[in-house]
Amino acid sequence: MTEIGIGIIGGGYMGKAHAVAMAAVGAVFNTTLRPKLEMVCASSDESAEKYRAAFGFARGTADWRVLVADPKVEAIVIASPQETHREIALAAFALNKPVFCEKPLGASLEDSRAMTAAAKGQISMVGFNYIRTPASQFARRLIAEGAIGDITWFRGEHTEDFLADPSAPATWRTEGDANGTMGDLAPHMINGALALIGPMKSLIA
Repeated sequence: MTEIGIGIIGGGYMGKAHAVAMAAVGAVFNTTLRPKLEMVCASSDESAEKYRAAFGFARGTADWRVLVADPKVEAIVIASPQETHREIALAAFALNKPVFCEKPLGASLEDSRAMTAAAKGQISMVGFNYIRTPASQFARRLIAEGAIGDITWFRGEHTEDFLADPSAPATWRTEGDANGTMGDLAPHMINGALALIGPMKSLIA
C-alpha cells in the first residue's frame, strides 16, 4: 500500500467535501494509492487549526505557499476563491506537483489560459463533478448512441439554495466577479452542455 500526501487549500464548503472524499476513497474503491490528509490551508491560523482538527489533517497553515512547498504534500487541491487559483497552480506546477483545481479554473480567461499552458505534461484536473454522476453518464451514452436522435437545442439551468437565507453572512461568493451564477456556477452548465452535445453554435443567456 502506498500513500500520497494531500494538501487542500480552502477548508470551507468544497474543502470539506474534498477532505471527506480523500479520507474515504481508499476504503470505498479499494485503491492501492491511499490519500493521506497532510496539510490544510485556510485564511487564518485559527481557521486552519479548526479545519485540521475537524477533518483529520496532520497539520494546518494560513499560508498556501507553505503548503505547496512542503515536501510531504505531494498533490494539491485548490478549493479557494477563483482569484487565488492561478498563482497557486503555477507554483505547484513549478514543483511538478499534481493539481486538482475547483472550477472556474481562473478568475479570467487570461488566468485560465496561463494555467492550462503551465499544466501541459503534468497531472491536473478541474472539478467538473456533475457530468461524472451516473445519471449524466447514462444520458451521455444515450445521446452518443443516437437513442434520442439529433440534438439541435439544449436548455440548461443550475439552481442552488445555499444563498437562499437572507440572514446568512456575506462570503466571497457574493462579492465582485465571483458573484452570482456567471461567476461561480455557470462553468458546470457549460461543461455539461459540451460533454453531452458538443460545441455550441449560438447562445442565449
